Amino acid sequence: MALNSKTVLITGGTGSFGKKFVETILNRYPDVKRIVIYSRDELKQFELKQKYPASDYPQLRFFIGDVRDGERLKRACEGIDVIIHAAAIKQVDTAEYNPDECIKTNVNGAQNVINAALATGVKDVVALSTDKACAPINLYGATKLVSDKLITAANNMKGKRDIKFSAVRYGNVMGSRGSVIPFFMNKRKEGVLPITHSEMTRFNISLQAGVDMVLYAIENHLGGEIFVPKIPSYKIMDIAEAIAPSCKTVDVGIRPGEKLHEEMITETDALNTIDLGKYYAILPSVSFSHTEEDYLKHHNAEKVPFGFKYNSGTNVDWETIDSLRTKIVEHVDPDFKPL
Repeated sequence: MALNSKTVLITGGTGSFGKKFVETILNRYPDVKRIVIYSRDELKQFELKQKYPASDYPQLRFFIGDVRDGERLKRACEGIDVIIHAAAIKQVDTAEYNPDECIKTNVNGAQNVINAALATGVKDVVALSTDKACAPINLYGATKLVSDKLITAANNMKGKRDIKFSAVRYGNVMGSRGSVIPFFMNKRKEGVLPITHSEMTRFNISLQAGVDMVLYAIENHLGGEIFVPKIPSYKIMDIAEAIAPSCKTVDVGIRPGEKLHEEMITETDALNTIDLGKYYAILPSVSFSHTEEDYLKHHNAEKVPFGFKYNSGTNVDWETIDSLRTKIVEHVDPDFKPL
C-alpha cells in the first residue's frame, strides 16, 4: 500500500524519526494527500516549517498537541488513514527519575492513540517500540512493553472496523539524540571517553532503515505483529576506537536500568516468532482474528527454530571499526574523521 492519496499523522512528528519519515514520504510519495505533524514542541515545529514552507508543501499540517490529551488527539485524527505513533519519553534515566510522567506519555498516550484511531476511521496504526521493551529491566522498557501489548491487543477490540494495529521494535538509532556516537564525538574534545562497561554491546540501525521498516509494516502487516529487523551489533569499545583511537577510556560503570547486552527476541518470545526474511515478526499470543497459519501464509514466512533468541551479544552480524566509520560518515557527519 503506497501512501499516495493517503492522509498520514505522525505523533512525535518533530523528533529524529518524525523528521526523517516526513522527508522520506515527500520523496517517495509525492501525491500523499496530507501529512499531519503532531507534537507538543512549538520551537521544533517552527524550525520544521522553515524547512517545509506552506507555499511549497501545502500537504503538511502542524498540530500542537500531546498524546496525553485524548480529545486533542482525536481531533487531529479526523480524516486520517494512517497513524505512525512515535511520541514517547525515551531516555532511560529520565524515566527512572520521572516514572509517573513516563507512564502518562508512553502508556496512557498509546491508549489515547488507540481510542482516537478507533473513533475516527483510521485504517492503519504502526507504533514505534524499542529493544528495551524486551525482558525490560528499566521503567522506559516496561512502559514500552505495555504500549506494545496495548497496540497488539487493540486488534481484538476493533469490532467490525477496518483497521490494523502493529508495532516495530529496533535497537539504537545511529546518531540519534542522546545516543553514544554523538556523545563520544563531543567527549573526544576532552581526550577521555567514559565507558559504562568494556563488554557492552548494542544493536545498530540507521534512521533511514528504521523508517523503511515502518513503511514495510504499513504495507504488509496483518495486524498484531511486532516487527523486528535483522541488524548488526557493535561493541562499545569498537565505537570508541572508531571515533577517537587517540583518546583514553575510563570505566564509569553501567547506569541504572542499563543492560550489558540488549535483547529483541527472548527464547520465550521465539515460541510466537516467525522469520520473514529481512525481518522477524513476534505474533500476538492471543488473536481473535488470525491464526499462526494465517500469519505464516500472509508473510510467506516460517517459524524460527525452537530455542531461538536474538540479542546484541550473541548476534551473528557485527559492525567492524571500519564499517562503523563508514556509517558515521553516511548517517551522522559527512565530515567525520577519527581523532
